[in-house]
Amino acid sequence: MDALQRNKESLKVVIEETNDATEPSRVEEEGPKTPRAYHRRKSSLQLRRSTSEDDPGLPVSISYKAGDDTVEVSNLSDGSCAIDSTDEPPISDLNLLLAATYVEDARDGRHSDFRVSEKHLKLYHMYQSRWGQAALYVIIILHLSLALFEKPAVYGLEMSYWASMTIELGIICCYLFRLAHINLFTPVVRFWSDTKNILILVLSGLTFLDMVIYIGLVENDIYGVRWSRPLRPLFAVNFPEMKQIRRSFRNMRRTMPDVFNVLVLFFFSLAIFALMAYKLFGDRGLTWVDGRPYFATYWDSIFDLYVLVTTANNPDVMMPAFDASPYYVIFFVAFLIICFFVYMNIILAVIYNNYRKHLKNEVKKSVFSKRQQLQKAYDILSVKVLSRKLVTRNRFMQLMKTLDKKKNPALLNVLWIVLDGDRSDALDRVEFLKLADLLNVEVSEVVDRVPLIGHLLPKLYHSKPSRFVCRVVKHKAFQIFFDILTLINAIVIAIATPTSDWDEMTEWIFLGFFVLEIVLKLYVQGGSRFFRRMWNVFDFFVIGSAFIMAIVEEIKADDDDSRLALDVLLVLRVLRLVKIIGSIDRFKVIVHTISKIGPSLLTYGGVLLVFYYIFAMIGMETFQGLVKYSGYDIESGSELFCSNDKLEMTDFWRDHYCNNNFNDVVHAFIVLFELTVVNQWHVIAYGYSAVTNPWARLFFMLFHLICVIIVLNIFTAFVLEAFMLEYSATYGGKLESQLEKKIHEMGLSMKKKKKKTTISQEELVMESDSSDEGDEVDSPDDIRPENNAYVTQEGSSSFYQAPHNLSGETDVRFHISKKLKNVEVLLQKMFEKELEEDELGPDISNLDEDIDDQLHSFSTQGNSSWHG
Repeated sequence: MDALQRNKESLKVVIEETNDATEPSRVEEEGPKTPRAYHRRKSSLQLRRSTSEDDPGLPVSISYKAGDDTVEVSNLSDGSCAIDSTDEPPISDLNLLLAATYVEDARDGRHSDFRVSEKHLKLYHMYQSRWGQAALYVIIILHLSLALFEKPAVYGLEMSYWASMTIELGIICCYLFRLAHINLFTPVVRFWSDTKNILILVLSGLTFLDMVIYIGLVENDIYGVRWSRPLRPLFAVNFPEMKQIRRSFRNMRRTMPDVFNVLVLFFFSLAIFALMAYKLFGDRGLTWVDGRPYFATYWDSIFDLYVLVTTANNPDVMMPAFDASPYYVIFFVAFLIICFFVYMNIILAVIYNNYRKHLKNEVKKSVFSKRQQLQKAYDILSVKVLSRKLVTRNRFMQLMKTLDKKKNPALLNVLWIVLDGDRSDALDRVEFLKLADLLNVEVSEVVDRVPLIGHLLPKLYHSKPSRFVCRVVKHKAFQIFFDILTLINAIVIAIATPTSDWDEMTEWIFLGFFVLEIVLKLYVQGGSRFFRRMWNVFDFFVIGSAFIMAIVEEIKADDDDSRLALDVLLVLRVLRLVKIIGSIDRFKVIVHTISKIGPSLLTYGGVLLVFYYIFAMIGMETFQGLVKYSGYDIESGSELFCSNDKLEMTDFWRDHYCNNNFNDVVHAFIVLFELTVVNQWHVIAYGYSAVTNPWARLFFMLFHLICVIIVLNIFTAFVLEAFMLEYSATYGGKLESQLEKKIHEMGLSMKKKKKKTTISQEELVMESDSSDEGDEVDSPDDIRPENNAYVTQEGSSSFYQAPHNLSGETDVRFHISKKLKNVEVLLQKMFEKELEEDELGPDISNLDEDIDDQLHSFSTQGNSSWHG
């Protein structure tokens, strides 16, 4: 007991000395001699906390020694260290690098697959470098862009086939080099069992074969077709960097069996109704408006009724029958009820149900993969302590420095405290499995939040006038004022007319106010914080461009281009109203859903791009030159009927659709987009069937079936899921994880705090959770230390009962936003809550493998063992 008492007294002396060194009053007494940021950074290197609430009288000293990169810890009842790092077995550089690689892959959502040696690890890191990935993206874009220059090329861009083939051959070599790089660090069996690698090799061989055949045909004056061009997007899909697009295709493939069952019944019903229409109307002598026979053949009947399912030709398709007899309408009503209202909605329901099920499995697979990577790192780093495998502080610090040598030691200390939930000064498996999530939380330091002018001119920035300006800018009324000003500006733009004389002066007034707003925000927030928010970036470029164009327009008053650009920018400025609408509670769910859908559009846009490119290449090879645009003015000598007499008296010619052609890739993509919108798509299909043969309509039917009925319905399912998740997150239960809850309890989140009446010191004022929506900022006088975690009561030496609150002892803050970045993160947070904290799932050797059955059986059995 005497030893324990002596240890308590010595620990109190340590903490009292440290508190004296970082006491706020001392900092203020030194005045301008030592910058405030220095003291904040100095205090951030010394973190102290109490033990559990069961023994609040025994403090714990956790101090980082910058000189020798060691940490002294005392937290046991006898005052001894939990783990003596001097007796800890050393860890090899290879094992440390291997563990860091596993943690890095878990953090970035990759699955490690490499040979274990220093050479192979370096090759793996070289492959995962940003420069290598950026180069791959550039090569893929260049490969797909070759269609702009190949025959049929965009006007003015055509190059010889020798030049385009030489470029494509070089691109194929780059693909093979990238694949060879993968082979250098991947186990041989794993490399050759990966379908992606095999597909890239097969696609490369097919492309080279196509080149040889095409050259042979062209050199012998025989018409050749580049049949490998539709395969180009498949190169991109099969590289590891395109895992999101590949996952979408995988979900589509898994959804197709159930969708196929519904489609079989749908086409069976369509065939029955087409037969009925052919027999009912085919021999009645009825005609369309353009004189064509009405339901003249069975194939025409199938196509016309399929178009009716898309509603593109409604009510045109039934008007000839309706004119003959009102009773014929019963046929079309029955058809629409069964094939449109029933089957189409069943298809959507089946797609949504399967989409959610497979997406859930994909997310679980990602979670299990992340945990299994961390488990591998844990097995490497852990040591036996009292018959338990634990990761010591020393090894944790070595791991973090291997991940990033420039990390602030204060941040490493805070990460350790957050992970060490049981305060044992060691991480068990459950605690270590949270490391990847913690590393993905945005981190900021108060001293780093001082803008550049605050470091260059500290006296000016911390002066009373400057603090007053900062308080004004961070006040809510400041943002409300400019929101109202934006609304007034929108009204002025709306009521102004081309003959108004007053609108130019008002434009300058509004522009001046908005420029002032940006300047003030930049002064208070600094460039890095200012440009971190989407709306600030939008305001800066729109207002800045409008200001420059206004000056240009004043100098060149007769320049129509500058005036047009200024008008566009003025209208874009009104989009700031969206930010105001998003702050209203009743609109928040919708606005947040749209904001989450935005980033995910890239994935589904990539899926559509693949199909667009394939159909565009096929359409160009099939329909090029059959339809040409040369104007519609007959008197000026324009070629009639889109340069094809077969289009005479067709809706295609009468509706002026000559520009809807496949004569180059740009026009082809525009036509495909028009087909995606559906309206009048049958007119385009009939036009190309007129210049070729009726079976050409099959091309357009397949495009509609794949891109509209399947892909767009999957996107609709995604939107429905996004909205329901956003609604449940906003109005339903909390999605805060235990890790985030602990960060909040410790006072380490970037969250605005209210002053506590029981504590005399002002708490550190940080940015609110919704900082990505609002514009609250920190003023110079907000950046001050707090000592509330260790305030003595009535002059005694006892500690304030807030053992978790470290906000006054470090500048490190974690930014946990309630507005999640995208649906992917929200899904992972929701589905991960269904799993046990230490659940590793079935062995996942590859994120692209189909293990849905394993995941399903694993979830059903509730098995928490890892078969790895």
